[in-house]
Amino acid sequence: MRLARIITALTMGAPLFLPMISAAQEHKIDRGKQEYDTHCAVCHGLKGKGDGLYAGFGSQFVANLTTLTKRNKGVFPFARVYESIDGTELVKAHGPRDMPIWGSDYRGRAGEYYLDVPYDPDVYARARILALTEYVYRLQEK
Repeated sequence: MRLARIITALTMGAPLFLPMISAAQEHKIDRGKQEYDTHCAVCHGLKGKGDGLYAGFGSQFVANLTTLTKRNKGVFPFARVYESIDGTELVKAHGPRDMPIWGSDYRGRAGEYYLDVPYDPDVYARARILALTEYVYRLQEK
């Protein structure tokens, strides 16, 4: 009897939730783009061409992110991009590390995000860096 009530409630309530589900799907969150726009566009530009507002302020040039695949013989250098964002790879073109080390920044922010819930800051940082790396992949010239 109880199972029947649950099934009836779900069946009757489903039409109420369908518009919300549809609206959520229409407004998908693009975490990679969000991370890029927040942290990278100021130097690399909105399109990744290296023409952001702060492009001329560092000691070195700002890379054109749209040509990474082209400059790497047609293969997107996923690991190198990931490590550059994470801060585990020192990029010679950057000279003295002008580019922020986002890995340690993300790990520090994990505590603010999760507060008192048990969490692994490395997983939090990795997810954000992977999303950002994937977005840089999408910026590649065709």
